[in-house]
Amino acid sequence: MAADQPTPPIPAVPRATARLQFSKDLGFAQAAELAPYLARLGVSHLYASPFLKARAGSAHGYDIIDHARLNEEIGDEAAFDAMVAALHAHGMGLILDFVPNHMGVGGSDNPWWLDVLEWGEASPYAPFFDIDWQSGGRLLLPILGDQYGAVLERGELKLKLDGGVFSVWYWENRCPVAVRDYPRLLRQAWERVEDAAAKEALGELANGFSALSSTSRSIQKQSLVRRQADELKARLARLCEEAPAAARCIDHVCDRLSGVPGQPKSFRELHELLERQAYRVAFWRVAADEINYRRFFDVNELAGLRIERPELFELAHQLVFRLIGEGKLQGVRIDHIDGLFDPKAYCEQLQNRAAYLTDRPGALPQAPGAPALGEPLYVVVEKILARHEHLREDWPVAGTTGYEFMVLVNGLFVDTSSQEDLTHIYEQFLEREANYEEMLVAAKRLIVSRNLSAELNVLAGQLHRLAQQSWDTRDHTLTGIRRALADIVAHFPVYRTYITPDQAGEEDRRYIDWAVSRARKSAEAATDLTVYDFLRDALTAGLAQERRAGYKAADVHRIAMKFQQFTGPVMAKSVEDTLFYRFVRLVSLNEVGGDPDRFGTTVAAFHHANQERRRRWPHQLVTLATHDHKRGADTRVRIDMLSELPDEWHRHVRKWARLNRLKKREMERRPAPGRNDEYLLYQTLVGAWPLDLGPQDADGLAALAERLQAYMLKAVRESKFRSNWAQPDTDYEEALQRFIHGILDPERSQHFLQDLTGFIARIAPVGAVNGLSQTLLAATVPGVPDLYQGTEFWDLSLVDPDNRRPPDWVRLNRALDDASSPETLLENWRDGRIKQHVWATALAHRRDDPALYADGDYVPVEASGAQAERVVAFLRRAEGRVALVVAPRLVAPLMENAALPMIPHEAWGNTVLHMPELPAGIDCTNLLTGDVVPNPNGDGRLPVGELLRRFPVALLRCG
Repeated sequence: MAADQPTPPIPAVPRATARLQFSKDLGFAQAAELAPYLARLGVSHLYASPFLKARAGSAHGYDIIDHARLNEEIGDEAAFDAMVAALHAHGMGLILDFVPNHMGVGGSDNPWWLDVLEWGEASPYAPFFDIDWQSGGRLLLPILGDQYGAVLERGELKLKLDGGVFSVWYWENRCPVAVRDYPRLLRQAWERVEDAAAKEALGELANGFSALSSTSRSIQKQSLVRRQADELKARLARLCEEAPAAARCIDHVCDRLSGVPGQPKSFRELHELLERQAYRVAFWRVAADEINYRRFFDVNELAGLRIERPELFELAHQLVFRLIGEGKLQGVRIDHIDGLFDPKAYCEQLQNRAAYLTDRPGALPQAPGAPALGEPLYVVVEKILARHEHLREDWPVAGTTGYEFMVLVNGLFVDTSSQEDLTHIYEQFLEREANYEEMLVAAKRLIVSRNLSAELNVLAGQLHRLAQQSWDTRDHTLTGIRRALADIVAHFPVYRTYITPDQAGEEDRRYIDWAVSRARKSAEAATDLTVYDFLRDALTAGLAQERRAGYKAADVHRIAMKFQQFTGPVMAKSVEDTLFYRFVRLVSLNEVGGDPDRFGTTVAAFHHANQERRRRWPHQLVTLATHDHKRGADTRVRIDMLSELPDEWHRHVRKWARLNRLKKREMERRPAPGRNDEYLLYQTLVGAWPLDLGPQDADGLAALAERLQAYMLKAVRESKFRSNWAQPDTDYEEALQRFIHGILDPERSQHFLQDLTGFIARIAPVGAVNGLSQTLLAATVPGVPDLYQGTEFWDLSLVDPDNRRPPDWVRLNRALDDASSPETLLENWRDGRIKQHVWATALAHRRDDPALYADGDYVPVEASGAQAERVVAFLRRAEGRVALVVAPRLVAPLMENAALPMIPHEAWGNTVLHMPELPAGIDCTNLLTGDVVPNPNGDGRLPVGELLRRFPVALLRCG
């Protein structure tokens, strides 16, 4: 931008966002360099992955260890400010992916967590973490790679003094020793030291620590005790520096207590020392049954935060609030909103603080005429909605991050009439039935009993203690409550409910009633069914109204709200991370936020959903790709085509299985890989096959095999059928890896590769049409289009880490300057520039007329004729300005043997769009081609074949 040009204002509401995955390989400096490209593309806000201080080497930033600092691996404050300046120079704002639900723990780099380990419940940070101290009395620390006794006797737990602080180390994990144990350790060193001065100093330090141990633990004394402890530790560190004799004696004590492998008795003192701590070190497998801190799903290294506590809220947001106040941050994306104790209250608190900050002078100017947000801060929430669920309209947010749109638009390219055929093909390949609902309940039961058993135990224990508060329910046993609770969770229809002490809405009660009813029907014959009544009344907080029964209202509400934090992880782990790899009838439907049992989207349903979004959440994100997607946008829509060609798919998949059967192994009378994994693999090959890869390209096939081996290894472990993360079946995994290598070996699999690539050549151009259609739709429907880094070109990625490979920014930047004709883009469609052209053209129109897309009407356009069901069309309309969007769907039958992603003009036949409101003499310009489409008769009948004569999709500016 020229120096004499004024700085463009930042839109109050994003026009379009671009998500970047920050890491040590893409930092603030690189993002600053990308600002001109993103601005030219039409992006108004950079949507950044977490960039607050995370654990060293973090590839994603969600394991935050300090909310008040930037991640130095991404860049320092100067680099951050330079990035912000670059964004502002191009009229762009910044949105941060913020993580309020959890922090990274373990290792030795989270000062809050280390303080809790050292001081236990007395730590001022202990209330920040969601720890149930009543379960076991000590904090379970599942960091060991083997049974505790084995690790102890191998001498892998080492007592050390570093910087005046005693800790037990397990490799990189530091476990601080409580101050009350310092006197004992120092006196042992005092007994060995011969230097008089050192002996005296050690004695004084031991006495000083002893005095702290006997000091009152009242709240008033805690800060004094900690300050004195820090002073004593500093003195101890200086003593070790100044008196080597004292340091050697302390090291000797540490070495002696650390034990000698092969001499079990030598570890007794270390064991006793560990038993006196506020934590219990344990084998990592123990966590599934006995963890007593809330985790992010089942990840031991991510500990849940109680962000609802006012003092923690302020501490965790201090940097974010400063950046908002300084005009450097224009919005936040809230990660895992369902993990919070009270999501609505959190969002209200966030907006209240933002209102104060944004009212202060010095705020950045907003674009004139920009749509109003309605809230001080642009906030979107990561929330997965069930098919029958809506985001709560009383939340002060702009909407979700757009998972539901990703699923909705993908469904347009699934032929709903093929559901029965594809089910038959899948079950015939498996040689068994595959009932989705039964598999869903089974997956939930598996997760509750295995991965999240400890969380279930904690919640069941709290409910049991609640039951004891009344004689009406005191006979409900812990075992009975636990079993019934597991039943209810297994049938829960949504990720969570949102009951609070002030509100228990009808929708929430309906979800709980439904789950309880289903659970009751599935209960064992000998079960006391009244336990379900108790749990229903507890989980809906109805017990709080039963004053006569003696329940404490505060306990009832707390437990009901804790239950809500449990059902979300169960759903996520059982559906996204288990069932999506078990039920693979058509894997393009197995997407985050999706329902594999919901087979496609009708045009009418698509229009209705867009109209609802415009009415309810006009400024939420709409996206096609995220850092969490299971498959790239273009991978999905290519797989969708199997629904259009079920007979052809059936012939090919049976042939491939025959051709590859000798590359399998037999293990325990079962084939390896199994039938389900093989079926998933063939769909993955069809969807992710690179556009430039031929059947004899040995290097390209080897690179693809490496990607697929990583993907399928993750898939089989997530499915938990033949292998899993906790206990991998390495023999099965090795057989699977060899199978992939074998079928992609051009020397060994010539016939398979020829047949596979022939099928892909048939469907790839049609898949490209699908990809262009969904791109245009995402860029023009109500909502804020969100691009994931590099997906302006074809996105044939798989689940992370495959979808987090760095884009070729140089090529993307160069391509955006290319002014190729539509014909040239079509001829070279495989290079991806044609897709970038659609994005850039649509986003440029949004930039030129932001009100049309932010506030304009959404009007479905009727089609008639032979191929009417194969086109989606709608208007965006505002104050006489009109944009017409035309996107084909389900066009495989119209593109037999097509080499280019174009539907032949004549294939549309008599198919027309009806636009009676378009007056005579008003022409339309196709922004993607520059062609003028006349309307000489004024009857509003626009032939689809004419609209799509030179380009696969159309965006027309009329009037």
